[in-house]
Amino acid sequence: MGKRKLVVIGNGMAGARAVEEVLARGGADMFDITMFGDERYGNYNRILLSNVLNGSQDPAEIVMNPLDWYAENGITLHSGAPVTDIDRAAKTVRSSAGVHVHYDYLLIATGSRAFIPPVEGMTGPDGKLRNGVFAFRTLDDCDGIIAHAKKSTQAAVIGGGLLGLEAARGLINHGCAVHVIHIGNHLMEQQLDGPAGAMLRASMEAMGVTVHLKKATTAVTHDGEKITGLAFKDGTTLDCDMVVVSAGIRPNAEIGLRAGLTVERAIVVDDKMRSVDDSTVYVVGECAQHRGRVYGLVAPLWDQAKVFAENITGRNRDAAYHGSKLATKLKVMGVEVAAMGITEPVEERDEVVQFTEPKRGTYKKLIVRDGRLVGGILMGDISKAAYLMQAFDRDTPLPEERLSLLFDIGAPAEKVTLDEMPDEAQVCNCNGVTKGAIGACVAGGMKSALAVMKATRGGMGCGSCKGLINELVEFYAGGEVEEDPSIHYYVPGVPLPTDELIDAIKINGLKSVSSVFKVLAGGKEDPGSKPGLAVLLSMIWKSEYEDERDAKFINDRMHGNIQKDGTFSVIPEMPGGVCTPDELKRIADVAVKYNVPLVKLTGGQRIDLVGVPRDDLPGVWRDLGMPAGHAWGKSYRTCKSCIGTDYCRFGLGDSMALATKIENRFRGIDSPGKLKLATAGCPRNCSEAYVKDIGAVAIGDGKWEIYIGGAAGAHIRKGDLLCVVGSHDEALSVMGRFIQYYRETAKWKERTYAYVERVGMAKLKSIVVDDSDGIGARLDRSLQESIDAYVDPWLERDAPATSHQFSSLIPVP
Repeated sequence: MGKRKLVVIGNGMAGARAVEEVLARGGADMFDITMFGDERYGNYNRILLSNVLNGSQDPAEIVMNPLDWYAENGITLHSGAPVTDIDRAAKTVRSSAGVHVHYDYLLIATGSRAFIPPVEGMTGPDGKLRNGVFAFRTLDDCDGIIAHAKKSTQAAVIGGGLLGLEAARGLINHGCAVHVIHIGNHLMEQQLDGPAGAMLRASMEAMGVTVHLKKATTAVTHDGEKITGLAFKDGTTLDCDMVVVSAGIRPNAEIGLRAGLTVERAIVVDDKMRSVDDSTVYVVGECAQHRGRVYGLVAPLWDQAKVFAENITGRNRDAAYHGSKLATKLKVMGVEVAAMGITEPVEERDEVVQFTEPKRGTYKKLIVRDGRLVGGILMGDISKAAYLMQAFDRDTPLPEERLSLLFDIGAPAEKVTLDEMPDEAQVCNCNGVTKGAIGACVAGGMKSALAVMKATRGGMGCGSCKGLINELVEFYAGGEVEEDPSIHYYVPGVPLPTDELIDAIKINGLKSVSSVFKVLAGGKEDPGSKPGLAVLLSMIWKSEYEDERDAKFINDRMHGNIQKDGTFSVIPEMPGGVCTPDELKRIADVAVKYNVPLVKLTGGQRIDLVGVPRDDLPGVWRDLGMPAGHAWGKSYRTCKSCIGTDYCRFGLGDSMALATKIENRFRGIDSPGKLKLATAGCPRNCSEAYVKDIGAVAIGDGKWEIYIGGAAGAHIRKGDLLCVVGSHDEALSVMGRFIQYYRETAKWKERTYAYVERVGMAKLKSIVVDDSDGIGARLDRSLQESIDAYVDPWLERDAPATSHQFSSLIPVP
């Protein structure tokens, strides 16, 4: 018997996940699979669209199944060609491109679309959204919003749900004044109650978003060519030149209606996810109505996809979907939120357990019925979310000590939690990975967390579940966790350690990130590896490096550190923490001129201007007229200093002079991890030199101890003594040699505290101090070439690298 034909209408998260589940059950040998998708891309994680909009992720980083994946798995994909008709009698579908395909089984996974309310002026005469009005549902929507936001001054977002608030956050990043218009009494009423909604509103307004509640929009005003504002039912108006609509979603069920299937709110299905009218037609995702409910979260979608795959492959003909209890963890405007079940008590016996700390943005509310959790809201502090969501999902009895539900007082031991966690418990909400899926991977021979994450995609979304996945892998492996060879790679996307990668790059003359992937990674690009490769190539080729803007993280593209509200932090250079009165006055003038919301002294003895919009960055730096402090990148950052011999009665060495020389020499030098240095004028260590990546401590008679591998952040480690030198010049020499060797042999993002322990002090002393390998002169020369090639991104660059780097309004020669 030949293969049967499976046709899938929809290439979104539901359709692609359902096909993955079929393939995981041997479906490639059972079916010829054809997929149709509205969009021209492969499958991507729609949950992360807000990150694309706010600039923290590139579109390539949210792709789950690139176009190559379909060919590799023998799937015929018709992208950008939606199906227009289903002929159930002939068992064929027809696309907008005129393609006819026969099916034995049909899966409808058309998802949903943004609901556009029938508001006057929202659409033009052609029925399409008017210029300046956008939905927020697809990558193309993001492109349109970003392009328009760059020339917009005031934007309005209609809808105060999750997507609306994420759209508002993204618009702030692009320099717009943002207003959120919500018809309800409080924000996110599907997940939050009134007090939680009020606290979220306060957090948003602190970030610069204006929130309008109980506002019904009646008209979008325009002058025929562009948007001019909104009109409301209460008679008030709002000026704006851009509108983003996020007023809910509607299932794309019309294709089922035209095919004669039963459609109510969506296409009606039974417990096997089959249409109630046709046993060869299955439906999953947001276009499916099961037992009267339509689900808009990803967890039910994953469950439905598994039931479909079990049935269609014959693995388990009894597999059935019985509905889902809705619980989710998410981040709104940078605020952590977990919500489950009901938000208000509905029966007299419902017990409310509540804690509120508005100043800290913390809100916890649980609704308990007959000793079971039936609803909950956690905002700000969601450390108890995993345990509570498990208790909610399993309907398990709760401890009588209710305080332990909100705080770590008498909470179940972690080991017990892993033991009791059911196999079907969701570990990764972004990609629908369960505890059982992780256990199956480990049982199948994958005993490293990285291998399990690659196989299941767990931890590959927002990343908040990586810690739990690591614990589960160790739990299932009985402590026999294997070392994944990729931990030795410089970056995960190219299977080579640092030294071998550098050799291969030089031999092949690879001067761009894309060429490295093409030659050394089989043409497969890994977005997460791009920033690391960009740094490595810059170190190797200096001015010959071919800069590809999409290879850099947003901080490196903007030359500023992005904040959670999408604004940037500007930190000019201050060698040794010293600045002149004129520089201090310029900083104050800039803060006033650009209405900078926060001026902060940093731990590196600099002044931080926090909250600068993207479009203001060039003007801020131009008016400052000071070198960049490079507080945004994996590079030399700063050299902290005490006041040394000039003023301190304990001083044994001129620490400020040495710090200034260090800053002038190493400024802007890229490295695998950030480098924080310090100089201390005596062993009292006021500048914390012992716990820096590199520290110099004066010990008298012109001598300095040089320490490496220190840390005082999340990791605490006193640096190891590398050597003792007799002058500033010797200190600069040995520091530079260590920096260059670290640049050439460390892994991407490997800080010196981990690098020193991995390589060993004996080897580092031998190479850096004793020059046992005879490479000292070459290290010195290579570092000097990088220093000579350095260009200050603000003082010495006349124009943006691309016309839209900061704003479309910046004139580019």
